[in-house]
Amino acid sequence: MPVRTPDPEPDDNGDERESLSASFSGAQKGPNPNPGWLSEVELAEARRRLPMLYVEALPVRTDGMGAVTQVGILLRATPLGEMTRTLVSGRVRYGETVRDALFRHLENDLGPMAFPLLPPSPTPFTVAEYFPLPGVSAFHDDRQHAVALAFVVPVTGTCEPRQDALEVTWLSPEEAASDALSDEMEGGRGTLIRQALASVGALR
Repeated sequence: MPVRTPDPEPDDNGDERESLSASFSGAQKGPNPNPGWLSEVELAEARRRLPMLYVEALPVRTDGMGAVTQVGILLRATPLGEMTRTLVSGRVRYGETVRDALFRHLENDLGPMAFPLLPPSPTPFTVAEYFPLPGVSAFHDDRQHAVALAFVVPVTGTCEPRQDALEVTWLSPEEAASDALSDEMEGGRGTLIRQALASVGALR
């Protein structure tokens, strides 16, 4: 099964777009009203030449002392109709702050009532590198070399998945760190979940 970093951001016409500062396809027909965006062909060419920057988030619920009590895992349907488990994830747009990108993807995947608690300047617990060739690192994405800033984000509201996320499953930290869940996670993200839980002292 192809393993991919989720890209839940089609534009209004259904074409996948990405905001980068440069175009790789040469001349365009007429003025481009939004020159920071790439067409699907341009995006594929960018992926072939450049690392792509992503944010990934593990949504959690905490108790009154700030200890993690539940971990939110997304269920997605792949373009081939297969079901897979993953995290909140997506690209950083050109000119967008990491904080804004993180908030946008949390809202896209969990809904506007999730109410994520983001600090003014989020700091990732790790940087995950996804490579198109398996075995280079613990993480794999068959389309591209992707660099992902990974965060643990408490959410306080109601999560109603949108876009290609079908549901959010809330698990205990022990269940989220289990081998059984890791086997269902795409791209090596079971390792990322364990790193996330270790970073907040949620693994015993």
